[in-house]
Amino acid sequence: MTAAIIAGARHLTGDEVDERVQRGVAGLANLGVREGDVVAVMLRNDPAFLEAMLIARQAGCYGCPINWHYKADEVGFILRDSAAAALVVHADLLAQIKDGLPPDLPLLVVAPSAELQSAFKLDPAQCRVPADALEWESWLAASSPYAGSEHAPRLALYYSSGTTGRPKGIRREALDAALAAGVAATLRAAYGVAPGMRTAMVAPLYHSAPASYGVQSMLAGELMIIHPRLDPEALLADIERHQLTHLYLVPTHYVRLLRLPDAVKRRYDLRSLRFIASTGSPCPADVKRAMIDWWGPILNEGYACSELGFLTACSSADALAKPGTAGKALPHVDIRILDDDGHALPLGVPGLIYARNRAYPDFSYLNRAEARHEMERDGLMTVGDVGYFDADGYLFVCDRKADMVISGGVNIYPAEIEAVLITMPGVADCAVFGIPDAEFGESLAAHIQPATHAAIETDDVHTFLRARIADYKVPRVIAFADDLPREESGKIFKRKLREPYWREAGRRI
Repeated sequence: MTAAIIAGARHLTGDEVDERVQRGVAGLANLGVREGDVVAVMLRNDPAFLEAMLIARQAGCYGCPINWHYKADEVGFILRDSAAAALVVHADLLAQIKDGLPPDLPLLVVAPSAELQSAFKLDPAQCRVPADALEWESWLAASSPYAGSEHAPRLALYYSSGTTGRPKGIRREALDAALAAGVAATLRAAYGVAPGMRTAMVAPLYHSAPASYGVQSMLAGELMIIHPRLDPEALLADIERHQLTHLYLVPTHYVRLLRLPDAVKRRYDLRSLRFIASTGSPCPADVKRAMIDWWGPILNEGYACSELGFLTACSSADALAKPGTAGKALPHVDIRILDDDGHALPLGVPGLIYARNRAYPDFSYLNRAEARHEMERDGLMTVGDVGYFDADGYLFVCDRKADMVISGGVNIYPAEIEAVLITMPGVADCAVFGIPDAEFGESLAAHIQPATHAAIETDDVHTFLRARIADYKVPRVIAFADDLPREESGKIFKRKLREPYWREAGRRI
């Protein structure tokens, strides 16, 4: 039986969730969705998100989360590239994506709850499901529970942001019994997933790690509480009230929790907690130490990527003994540190991280077979991260993919933003890059070289970008220069642009 769900005033027992999932599997078949098809899911944190992902899994389909901040062009690309057979979407999001929807794509529309409307200040008029749409609750109620043959479950289809302007779909084949066991064992180590676990979700479910944590917790756990977003004191209250045992958090959540007044921190009994999982971005050593001092040695971090899955695990004891480490390789994981020519590097010397998790099914880039070949060497793969091993076998990640920014645990690729910004009238050239941010780790800056005689203001740039890309990708800092620094090749010298921002930060990433 799957876990029960609490989301605001709504309570679903595990039996009710199971029945709704089976109704959804039958409902997909009635829509003509077949095994191996893609079911796209564009929802905020809502019970329907986890239901839709479980329905897709049970139907032998690929659940494909889409960031609900995306606009029409971004969503339209993913829907067409994945050949999505259906889209589950919140009603208020239809206005921002309608121009990108493929014709005749079945839409399963979810009305945002009163809690979501309040949390995100939504216009109630836009939250109504159109009369000609398939309304989620009615669609489930109209289907009988699925009674056909069992489908081989599939892992989700995640889109990683594109280093060349468009994201790439990462697809794995169906799980056989051995691979399913290997994935489960890896996620137990990385997420602490365990039978009877009681957890809450405050991270955005459209991200790959929260989505996989949410699905695995539903399959193994007893209770899932869904928050629209992090409210630090509300989370502490839920830990005490519902005796929560597990959580998935990112470093930004730690920072916000630590900012609570000491009197508030002491008000709640947190002794039920047993395992806190954290991924998404490196956690500063002082932040992790402060959380361990408060919550105890239950914090666990992992180094992972969407292509290769989880590669390392770092316990609280590891973090205290080896500040800054990403931990040791998980069972079934091979990691090597190589130079640009493929030669192994000695301990302590940084190089490209090549790895493989033999417990995970292999992957392919949807419609981009050539992109994978560029990453491979001797059966291992790299996503461009740089690191080294110490003498005790601990991995340290000291740099990331070229130009990628991680802001609040969210991967952002400047090339995607630059590809839009360069189309703005009056922009001759531009460079987008990460700068230090005390709360989110990094935020974005854009340096723009205006065309001759062009008059561009910061507000003009923000308005242009917000109409075309998700708001979180819009750089906070905008600067203008008559000439941008360039390498001999003519490429913009981003390192020179970044240096002044990072010089006083005391860190590189």
